[in-house]
Amino acid sequence: MIQRSGDASRRAISYGALAAAALALAGVAGCGDDAAQGGAGAGGSATNGSGANGTGGVGEGAGASGGNGSGGDSAGGDGSGAGATGGSGGGTNPIEGPPAGNPNPEATCAVPAGAGLEDVSNPTTVVGDGTPQSCSSDAVVSAVANGGVITFDCGPEPITIVLEETAKIFNDTGPNIVIDGGGLVTLSGGGQRRILYMNTCDQDQVWTTASCDNQDHPRLTLQNLTFVDGDSSAESEYDGGGAVWARGGRLKIVRSRFFNNVCASTGPDIGGAGVRAFSQYNGLPIYVVDSTFGGADGYGNTCSNGGGISSIGVSWTLINSLFSHNHAIGNGGNPAQPGTPGGGSGGAIYNDGNTMTLELCGTRIEHNDVIQHGSAIFFVTNDHTGDIQIDSSNITNNTGGTWYPTYPQISGHDDTPIVVTSSTIGDQVIP
Repeated sequence: MIQRSGDASRRAISYGALAAAALALAGVAGCGDDAAQGGAGAGGSATNGSGANGTGGVGEGAGASGGNGSGGDSAGGDGSGAGATGGSGGGTNPIEGPPAGNPNPEATCAVPAGAGLEDVSNPTTVVGDGTPQSCSSDAVVSAVANGGVITFDCGPEPITIVLEETAKIFNDTGPNIVIDGGGLVTLSGGGQRRILYMNTCDQDQVWTTASCDNQDHPRLTLQNLTFVDGDSSAESEYDGGGAVWARGGRLKIVRSRFFNNVCASTGPDIGGAGVRAFSQYNGLPIYVVDSTFGGADGYGNTCSNGGGISSIGVSWTLINSLFSHNHAIGNGGNPAQPGTPGGGSGGAIYNDGNTMTLELCGTRIEHNDVIQHGSAIFFVTNDHTGDIQIDSSNITNNTGGTWYPTYPQISGHDDTPIVVTSSTIGDQVIP
C-alpha cells in the first residue's frame, strides 16, 4: 500500500468524546458588482468572483465558540490519539450537538439517485482495530491519502479524532473515494488547521488529466461524519474552507454535521467556514443531503463570507438539511468598500460565479447573521445566467445586511430568477 502524508508537523493532543495558481488556470476570477451603484468592477485576484458592495457599515459578528485547549488523554491511552473519553480541553463536544439533517416538518423531499449514501460494505481501509487509541491522526491521514472506501472501527462509543495535519486527497486514488464515519466519528482540526483538502489542480496531489478544472474524478463522498473546530485562517494560497476545501471532480455530503469551523474573518471573497468548493465536473451540483451546518446556538460556523458554505461557479442541491447560527463577519462587501477589508455576506450560503443553480428542498435556513448582504443567502451570477429554486423550505429569522431586491434575507441581482414553491421566506408564505 502506498503511504502518503502531507504536513510533517506533529502535535500530540487528545480530545474527548465524539490552488491560487491552479484557480487561475480555470479562470475563476469574476467581476465585482456594486449593489449600491449598479456598476461593475474587476475582481481583485485569481480566486475572486463577483460580489456586492452596499451601504452596510463596519460591524462585528459573532465568533465561533469552542476554542482550543490542552486536551485530556484518551482513556487507557498515551494521549497521542483521540479517545471516546477524557477532557475536551475546550474543544467542541459533538455529542451535545444537534443531529444531522433538518428535524422540521418540511424535510420530506425525496433524495434523487446518486445523491444518497454510498455502499461501504467492502472498504479499502478500516481505520482502527476496535479501540479508540487505534484511531489516530496518522491513521486517518494515511487512509485518506490512499483513497478508496474508508470506514472506522474505533469501538462502540462516539469518538473525536483531532488531526495533527490536514488530511489530503490524492487525485489518483479514486475514482470513488468515500469517507464514512458510521455516525460515531468526529474529525477535528483542533482549532489549528483545515480538516480535509482536495484539489485536482494541485500538482502535489497528482495531476491526472489535462483538464484539471473539469474532470470527473475523484468523486468524494463524506457521509455519517462530524467536522468540528477546523480553522483555515492561516491559509493564504487556498483560503476559505475551514473544515473542507474541494476543487474538481465531484463532492457529495450526506448525513454529516459541521460545528464551530472557521476561516479568515475578513476578505472580499474568502468564504466557507464549513465547505469551500470550485470546479465541479461539467457543472454538476454538489449534493448536501440530511446534513447540518451549525444547527444550534454555540455550534455555528464563522468566516468572512459564507458561514456554512461558499463557492465560485458551483451549483448546489441542498436536501432536507439545516443551516443555522452561522456567521459572516467580514465587512465592506466585494469589492471591498474603501477603508474596509471586505466581506460580510452570506450568513449560511455564499455563491458567486456565472451559470449556476442553487436548489433547496426540505431545507431550513434560520438564525444566521451577516454584516453586509444576504443574511441567509448571497447569490451573485456575473453574467446573469444563474438561478435559485426553493421548494418546501423555510428561510426565516436571519439577521443583518442590506440589498434584498426580491425576497428578504436573499441578496442577488434583481433579474436573478428565484422560483419558490411551498415555502416560507421571512414573513411570506408562498404556496
